[in-house]
Amino acid sequence: MNSPQVPIVSKDKTKLDPLFIQSMLHETYWGKSRTVTEIQTTIENSRCYGLYLNGQQIGFARVLSDTVVFAYLMDVLIHKDYKGKGYSKILLDFIFNDPEYAKIHRWNLATRDAHGLYEKYGFSRPTQPEVFMEKTLVKWS
Repeated sequence: MNSPQVPIVSKDKTKLDPLFIQSMLHETYWGKSRTVTEIQTTIENSRCYGLYLNGQQIGFARVLSDTVVFAYLMDVLIHKDYKGKGYSKILLDFIFNDPEYAKIHRWNLATRDAHGLYEKYGFSRPTQPEVFMEKTLVKWS
């Protein structure tokens, strides 16, 4: 009897497939218009995580961080054919257990529809929203 294949997470940016990431982003409310060039730039300027099953990329996430004070989790993506199987938790567990982030004082993220998932990792709505500001040039539709 074959045991199910367990996905692996890699920080190797050379394994990432920008076209595949673009196809996943085009299924989201926040990344529909992102070009491959923009995706490549975000990869170059972020810490990136690919999720792979049998050598094929099935997920992606990235983090902006100074590794001490601040980390911003972005673009957490699981391909539609693999959603609902716990793969996002494997990806997030890897990220939040990365020793590189052991000293982070504050994590942030933005989500319209995955509050329940992120609450399991200790996220909550800002306790002091009056201290946070933003400058948004592109609105999510």
